[in-house]
Amino acid sequence: MYEQSLYKVVTPVKLTTISRLNKAKKWEYGYNKEHDIIVISKTGQIGEIYNIQNLKIALPKAPAKVDKSSNKWTPDIYPKELKAIESIFDWRDYPDKFKLNWEGYIDEQFNKRENGHWFNNKGLDTYITGAHFMYLQWSKIDVGKPDFRESNRLFYIFWEACKADPRCYGMSYLKNRRSGFSFMASGETVNLATISSDARFGILSKSGSDAKKMFTDKVVPISVNYPFFFKPIQDGMDRPKTELAYRVPASKLTRKSITKTIKAESLDGLDTTVDWKNTGDNAYDGEKLKLLVHDESGKWEKPNNILNNWRVTKTCLRLGSRIIGKCMMGSTSNALDKGGANFKKLFNNSKVLKRNRNGQTASGLYSLFIPMEWNYEGFIDQYGHPVFDTPKEPVLGPFGDVIDVGVIEHWNNEAEGLKGDQDALNEFYRQFPRTEEHAFRDETKNSIFNLVKIYEQIDYNEDLGNTNVLTRGSFQWVNGIKDTTVKFTPNPSGRFLVSWVPGEHLQNKQIVNKGLKAPGNNHMGAFGCDSYDISGTTDGLGSKGALHGLTKFSLEDAPANTFFLEYVARPQTAEIFFEDVLMACVFYGMPLLCENNKPRLLYYFKRRGYRGYSMNRPDKVWNKLSVTEREIGGMPNSSEDIKQAHAAAIETYIDKHVGLQEDGQYSAMYFNNTLNDWAGFDINNRTKFDAAISSGLAIMACNRHLYHPRPQVEKETISLKIAKYTNGGGLSKLIEK
Repeated sequence: MYEQSLYKVVTPVKLTTISRLNKAKKWEYGYNKEHDIIVISKTGQIGEIYNIQNLKIALPKAPAKVDKSSNKWTPDIYPKELKAIESIFDWRDYPDKFKLNWEGYIDEQFNKRENGHWFNNKGLDTYITGAHFMYLQWSKIDVGKPDFRESNRLFYIFWEACKADPRCYGMSYLKNRRSGFSFMASGETVNLATISSDARFGILSKSGSDAKKMFTDKVVPISVNYPFFFKPIQDGMDRPKTELAYRVPASKLTRKSITKTIKAESLDGLDTTVDWKNTGDNAYDGEKLKLLVHDESGKWEKPNNILNNWRVTKTCLRLGSRIIGKCMMGSTSNALDKGGANFKKLFNNSKVLKRNRNGQTASGLYSLFIPMEWNYEGFIDQYGHPVFDTPKEPVLGPFGDVIDVGVIEHWNNEAEGLKGDQDALNEFYRQFPRTEEHAFRDETKNSIFNLVKIYEQIDYNEDLGNTNVLTRGSFQWVNGIKDTTVKFTPNPSGRFLVSWVPGEHLQNKQIVNKGLKAPGNNHMGAFGCDSYDISGTTDGLGSKGALHGLTKFSLEDAPANTFFLEYVARPQTAEIFFEDVLMACVFYGMPLLCENNKPRLLYYFKRRGYRGYSMNRPDKVWNKLSVTEREIGGMPNSSEDIKQAHAAAIETYIDKHVGLQEDGQYSAMYFNNTLNDWAGFDINNRTKFDAAISSGLAIMACNRHLYHPRPQVEKETISLKIAKYTNGGGLSKLIEK
């Protein structure tokens, strides 16, 4: 059975604390710094706390009784008596008795909009946010009313947390095709616009025509079909093409205001507008927005740049340091050179665990990824849950349709049929991703390396799942005494990933060469390292330090030509990184090849007495090395020849030792982070590819014999000085030269 969950119920707050504050209704909507949770409850009470992709969200406390009559989501029936009423001004003309009769129903709809709604779903009490309720109950989409999906429930809970958190500018949602995001974003636009005064709502997409289409085909119809008690009076055309305006005499409606007879002229106008803009870096520059919808943000092609636009529009959502608006961003991804690379960077800069000192992510957004199996049309049952496995008995969908194949089997069949065309397969992965790596697959023509082999290996590694081929851990000196013996300890928070640990007889193997400590397993493999010199950077980011270990063929009990260690991290200080590298080299007893343009690591090795572990550049003999190179070792990265040799080393390794091999087996290259770095490697912009740099150096270190300079032998003419004689006459004579 395939099992997957998009959230976990966590307990970061003591139950006694929850109970005590619930009793006094002390929980406030928003970010609770003391407990590091985001409260989306507006009742003063909380219940379960969800962890959705590292965001801890406190839901409202469940009511004592939840209606169990339907056992699944069922929209409320809109009474036909109310359907005939088109506006609040028509409502005022009805008799008081009529209005009193329907006051309870209208009040209930406002309450669900404000606080969310509880219902029974397949035997479980289930909560949906007010925004989700408005989408399900009152949003008209292309198929009529939307169906309930568990994935959308969690999407809206995550979105509500983004709205509640004063540190957050909104969300960056990585999705699959036809997941319903455009309709959900359109529904939320109308929902917020109809309760907001003096506000502006904006829409952007991959092109101006796409933004216009979203406005005219989604936003406007949803607004038109709202019930009268949620719909302010609209200024202008019923179905506008450029701007939806809730202006005077439109009204900001409340439960109280609609149950009274109020003259039109006494209603306050909302003065709220919804519009769209042509795609461009400076779209909405200088505007103040309550909500910005960014649709298809992963498909902005040159000259438009989503990163540039976000830098501009981000300022539209704040006044000084105070965030006054939110962005709802969602998209599948194009190929990397067609806008995908910029969206990938923005998405990765939105990870909630990576925050600056102000508590914000680098982008200000919070990233959310929902795998395709949760949102693939045709594979969602009547309760809104995905049908992962092929069922033994047919399962009913939301519209009574029969589901007899599981989504995983269906997806695998699709992918299998495309494996002869890597670019077509990558496009399928981008449209229907099961992992973030699928979502950002690139076209094979854009890489200098063999992407077919790289992606073959990545897919194989992902299929392995949790088979423990990799262990995360840390190295430490035994008993904390430096320069003694190093041990490896599994640790889920460790900075090292390893696939192979040598036997005890090979661990910490060391020799003394010319009075210097030197690695004892030099014949087995080597390390490559991309180092850094400065502990901190002004932006708190900076490139990471990277270390890779690679074996070569040997008679020892070790896998041949296999990467066995990956380290890509930036600890708090450079010295911690240096010590990590040193301990790894000592533990495995292997030398290190490092670029010497950032020499602090190499000087660190020398000061500690480990100069013998630092390899000299393999392309020069000793007497041709510079003074610095003789002192600390390493090789420069400035030479074009070295850059080309480095790239060629990776290329050769990929062709020989990555992906499906001739014997039908896959290689033991399990480090997807490195594989993805190879996939995107740009030889003209090497600085951001830390893993590629260090892994390439490891390959060069293990094949250093290929780079040894060949001595130039001058050919000299050798005179044999053989005497020559004439053959004429009766007596031979010596020929004089």
